[in-house]
Amino acid sequence: MAAVADRKRSFFSAIAPALLVMVLAPCFTELLLGGTRLSAIIGFPPILFMETIVWGGSALMLRALARKLGLGWGSLLLFGLIIAVAEEFVIQQTSFAPLVIKLKGVEWARAGGINYVYALWALAYEAVWVVLMPTLVAEMVFPDRKTETWLSKTGLAIVGILFPIGSMMAWFGWTHIARVQTFHLPIYNPSPAEFAGALAVIAALFVWAIKFPPRFLGSAALPGPVVLGLGGAVWSTLWFGMVVLAFGLHPELNAPAVFAAGLVLMAAILLALPRWGANPGWTERHSFGLFFGTLTGAMLATSVGFQGAALEDIVFKAATNLIALVLMILLGRKVSQASAK
Repeated sequence: MAAVADRKRSFFSAIAPALLVMVLAPCFTELLLGGTRLSAIIGFPPILFMETIVWGGSALMLRALARKLGLGWGSLLLFGLIIAVAEEFVIQQTSFAPLVIKLKGVEWARAGGINYVYALWALAYEAVWVVLMPTLVAEMVFPDRKTETWLSKTGLAIVGILFPIGSMMAWFGWTHIARVQTFHLPIYNPSPAEFAGALAVIAALFVWAIKFPPRFLGSAALPGPVVLGLGGAVWSTLWFGMVVLAFGLHPELNAPAVFAAGLVLMAAILLALPRWGANPGWTERHSFGLFFGTLTGAMLATSVGFQGAALEDIVFKAATNLIALVLMILLGRKVSQASAK
């Protein structure tokens, strides 16, 4: 039936959900939260292509695989961790290499060749903003097409060819250009054993997601959309605080304790949120509340990092965040009207 429906749609209408996922992934991960600033785009325009292909392309392919195999959100989370591990340990290697930002000039929370507090932050951050949130929002925008893969064979071939190209560009751009020319640090080369370990983790996550998909039995009392939104805002604010700590803002803190606290926070969310989602009362209003609060909190929290930034970067952050807020309000109206029918 989906194939018949696709033949009746215009070309743009057919690919619109896929394009939306590819745009949302880099917007959420980089542009709205300040990971990529206007000055960086002006200085190195290919960065937008790289982020769209690596973040957006991977999100689209992984979501398509999950929907094709009939996998749930638990497997999609594991898929999100896959691209996060690939980014952090294989492509840009930012969790392997010594961090380029040391707020107090000292190295903190690094052991066994891994920036472990930063890695914990990055794995959760990227899984959420690269894969989970773009999928959640795109399926709210196109609710009648949730079960479709949104990726044809031709589209898969195109994205599959561009993804390694974008990944190589991202690897070279960060390890050989940004680290050397911008941060004046030497190129860092992880050992073959470190690469092999990262690839083994990626393979294990694939097997786990596909062969042993997480099953969430039972349901818990469901908070309202507003409460979910507030909870999302608190999480996104705390998670931004973790990356600031990872950059050594308070090197006097006990790094293993901070790492353990981060694990506890993530465990609490992973224990609660899937059970709430399993509640028959979960609606699109709950999904929207969770998304709205989480993104709004993240946009506000990350604005703190723009103190002393270039004027064009501050204006760009404010403008894109305002546009996002307006679009979220419009999406909220759409969800509310659909729920009232």
